[in-house]
Amino acid sequence: MRRLLVFQHVPYEILGNLDPLLRDARFRLRYVNFGRHPDATPEISRYSGLIILGGPMNCDQSDRYPHLLTEIEVIRQAIRAGKPVLGICLGAQLIARALGARVRKNPSREIGWYELNPTEDGRRDPLFAPFDDRQQIFQWHGDTFEIPHGAVHLASSPECRNQAFRYKHNVYGLQFHLEVDQPTIHRWLHTPAMAAEAGGPERAVQIRAQTTDNIEHSIRLGNQVFGEFIRLFARPPRRTFLPSR
Repeated sequence: MRRLLVFQHVPYEILGNLDPLLRDARFRLRYVNFGRHPDATPEISRYSGLIILGGPMNCDQSDRYPHLLTEIEVIRQAIRAGKPVLGICLGAQLIARALGARVRKNPSREIGWYELNPTEDGRRDPLFAPFDDRQQIFQWHGDTFEIPHGAVHLASSPECRNQAFRYKHNVYGLQFHLEVDQPTIHRWLHTPAMAAEAGGPERAVQIRAQTTDNIEHSIRLGNQVFGEFIRLFARPPRRTFLPSR
């Protein structure tokens, strides 16, 4: 049975719809919850791949969250070893940082459902092939990443140019949340800090209504995208040289 390492930062940001897909594919999951164990030093060599989930912190807060530096180093180790790596939201930003790219504030926050468009390269990418030219995708972020040197820019939105990238054939960073279902979104909107960030009760009502309209398509799309990511594990790992930072 293959083993997969999952980095978690807060209890309410989880694998969501990705969890049953991984278990059906007979993965054994090992969570490292840095919120509970900030001094953890996971060893990637024991695992077939790595997934990094979202969180409320940003990449520049390593003084407050020293584990971010640990995560960046483990991400670099996983990439060098040629293992599949997937980052969602903060996870994508940490991959970008591990590859030497800058992470900064986006000109505006995206919280709720926003149009997302694949790039020309995205339309040719195996994970992004199921995307239409435009669709409503769930977002919750205030930061954005630059596309790392040597990576392929896969998706964009009107409010945030860099929404996804691929590095080599096996490393993906997604700024958006295809893993969420309706209960997860409702739970986030009931979490006090997140509800305030979303813009208050009226905005929460709007997001819930948009979720009813869009969630079924989002889940179908997520199942296709994550299913293709799982197929990366069938390929033998190819070691990758990363330049020193």
